[in-house]
Amino acid sequence: MQVETLFFLIILIFSIIIHEIAHGYMAEWFGDPTARLAGRLTLNPVPHIDPLGSIILPALMLLGSGGSFAFGWAKPVPYNPYNLRNFKWGTIFVGVAGVLANLLLALIFGLMLRYNVELGIEVGPFTQMLGTIVYLNIVLAVFNMIPFPPLDGAKVLFTLLPYRFQKIHDYLEANWLIFIVFVVFFASTIISPISSLLFRVITGVGLF
Repeated sequence: MQVETLFFLIILIFSIIIHEIAHGYMAEWFGDPTARLAGRLTLNPVPHIDPLGSIILPALMLLGSGGSFAFGWAKPVPYNPYNLRNFKWGTIFVGVAGVLANLLLALIFGLMLRYNVELGIEVGPFTQMLGTIVYLNIVLAVFNMIPFPPLDGAKVLFTLLPYRFQKIHDYLEANWLIFIVFVVFFASTIISPISSLLFRVITGVGLF
């Protein structure tokens, strides 16, 4: 495995972990300590890594795209929505917490890239690293807001919809592997343009 691919995977894994930890902290904020009690509020990658979603699929996508595109997932942080002080809004905020964490990371490192001259950062390997961090976190945010179970966008959408739509949610969640196959083949054509636009808006430059 090339050094660039390995580095890409490391950034991806830790971005996913931060995404999941954000879910857990938001759940605890609303009164559910399940993630903390399960030992999942940690940056240690071992409890979070899903072999398929954190390593195998991203590596295959990187190799298949020539190192330009990948996404993935970790083991979901457990939480009990019935422990939340406010079921509806707690579920929504827990759902968007991971996406907001990724966007915050993209914004922080993106501003470093945008104002690299003012910060005394020379264009080179470090700015390339910043760009990778920004783009990966944007991709994760956009990907997770797709309103299809088990992604975060579905949690938000189906919490806002009337309860009669729950049967649709349950059916889609039971068949999520079919969706993942679809995403593997077609996601880059959907996610990449949106992610590239957000990258330019945050950093002020196009993708490297």
